[in-house]
Amino acid sequence: MQTYVVGGAVRDALLGLAVKDHDHVVVGATPEQMIAKGFRPVGKDFPVFLHPQTQEEYALARTERKTAPGYKGFVFHTSADVTLEEDLVRRDLTINAMARADDGAITDPYGGRRDIEQRVFRHVSDAFAEDPVRILRVARFAARFSDFTVAPETNALMKRMVDEGEVDALVAERVWQELARGLMEHKPSRMFDVLRDCGALVRILPELDALWGVPQPAQWHPEIDTGVHVMQVIDCAARLERDLPVRFACLTHDLGKAVTPADNWPAHHGHEGLGVKLVEQVCKRLRVPTECRDLAVMTTREHGNVGRALQLRANTIVTLFERCDAFRKPARFTQMLLATECDSRGRIGANASFAEAPFPQLAHLETALAAARGVNAGEIAQACADSPQRIPERVHAARVGAVKAALKEEDVE
Repeated sequence: MQTYVVGGAVRDALLGLAVKDHDHVVVGATPEQMIAKGFRPVGKDFPVFLHPQTQEEYALARTERKTAPGYKGFVFHTSADVTLEEDLVRRDLTINAMARADDGAITDPYGGRRDIEQRVFRHVSDAFAEDPVRILRVARFAARFSDFTVAPETNALMKRMVDEGEVDALVAERVWQELARGLMEHKPSRMFDVLRDCGALVRILPELDALWGVPQPAQWHPEIDTGVHVMQVIDCAARLERDLPVRFACLTHDLGKAVTPADNWPAHHGHEGLGVKLVEQVCKRLRVPTECRDLAVMTTREHGNVGRALQLRANTIVTLFERCDAFRKPARFTQMLLATECDSRGRIGANASFAEAPFPQLAHLETALAAARGVNAGEIAQACADSPQRIPERVHAARVGAVKAALKEEDVE
């Protein structure tokens, strides 16, 4: 019975990164022996055990066989005679197919160290093609290790998997899980570069894939291409360390630009409203959590208005607050402002860049919201007890007055 640390812990240590979690493989043991040593079984499909003290996972060495399409179509075989090399060969990438023994010796039968040095993602064996989730994992790793590239033969294999329909067997929850994790890496655009390059993005997120090649006015968008713009926006959100709902809102905010009339390009009048339907479609298909969905829909609908905030009158601003339910959910409204700030800064071309441009709309609208929320709606309601139908109108008017005062807006007849 021999125990090894495997996978990401070995990879990250070799990369000089902090190791957060340790996965272990046990060679030469049976489930009964593990239980006798105090390990607690938790695996459903194959024997996995929790260490009695550390609670880290220990899996028995195993092999696997593909039996059906998709990522669940596997039969696993565990036995005391399964070798470490047989266990490692089923893993996705060479950089994840290394093991470290208790004495520090590293077993690297498939060239993981070499590929770390060369900054390459390379599949271990053709068994990679049996699990479509691995395409998503490679893309997510690209967002984390942004200086790595996909080996040509691995990209070719992923393309073949897409062509053969393996990606179509992915379940929504797993797609969302991997996309969400990739969005939270330090350069999420790399995930979508990899998915586009192998043809998977058009199958997973066709609404997003359609943005590449859609032009925007060079005066306001020096990057011109809408797909390029969206990638700059999500990288800006990562650079500013925004949370997942904001990053997802950044990803989806311009989906409507792909469906505006091509005769009007590079203008995209009305893309906000067109985009709302597409965002709702994506969120329903991928079963996106409510918090992310609601912010994405609101950002898609309102980012143009937020961008014009300095030109909006107090009445229009209060109406915007009401439409966004900002009085009950001010934190979500601020998240929309943060996403729109990334939209503004994600405009970087060869001849101009807005990456470091100020975004005064954020402070402007937050000041206005604070003033409007300072209005005591309860007092106004009590004063209108004899005519309750006028309460909304009076509250709105009071909020408009407060916003005017806060923003020092001049009264205009």
